[in-house]
Amino acid sequence: MIRIAIAIVLATVGNAAQANESLRVGQTSGPHETIMEQVREVARDEGLDIELVSFSDFIMPNAALDDGSIDANSYQTQAFLDAQKQARGYPLIAVAKTVLFPMGIYSHRVETLDALPQGASIGLPNDPANVDRSLRLLEHAGLITLNPTGGPITEQDVAQNPRALRFVALDAAQLTRSLDDLDAAAINTSYALKAGIDPASDALAREGLDSPHANLLVVREADRDEPWVAQLIRAYHSDRIRAFIEEEFKGAAVPAF
Repeated sequence: MIRIAIAIVLATVGNAAQANESLRVGQTSGPHETIMEQVREVARDEGLDIELVSFSDFIMPNAALDDGSIDANSYQTQAFLDAQKQARGYPLIAVAKTVLFPMGIYSHRVETLDALPQGASIGLPNDPANVDRSLRLLEHAGLITLNPTGGPITEQDVAQNPRALRFVALDAAQLTRSLDDLDAAAINTSYALKAGIDPASDALAREGLDSPHANLLVVREADRDEPWVAQLIRAYHSDRIRAFIEEEFKGAAVPAF
């Protein structure tokens, strides 16, 4: 009888989102949080109650989703998700694209890329997915040439580096605070905005709209077909959210749906 009672309690907890149409969605603080606040309002009008849970780094939202502390998250690219799944074995899956925050190159020392000195120090995010992304951006900007590869790009794949750029790997959240100590840095837009940087006007170079690095809504694989997942996607992909992103971010972020 005790085992049966425990099983019933666990089943009730596990189905809380479905039964009450209420779920916990995690996101990094900053732009993703700002957008999800609007998504919560749209979802509420459709009968879906959302509780937002904000995180200060890129690692914890997936850990929280994996352990059941939250039901979904909205903050990461496919490359980052793939790297986390490979490293940690998370049974997570992307169910929809959300928004693109083009990564940019920023500097407190120079006003153009041409002004970068020989041997310039370039800050890069230190996680594998963003190392790949930032090196591709440097190639797109004409600063380096990469060897073609079928997997994630690393510093070992730099084929030509005519300015002998020195790459300095730092936590993504630290790069804006380190700009005074670097010649330039490749910075995710979410962190640039939090630091008061205007990506549309301050970036020396940015990813184009054809970037494959759109952010995603992610859930546990076991939940992918739950009705609340479709409701959450509809709320995020609504005309109201598209209009909000375009007005609020003015090109610093663009809808990816």
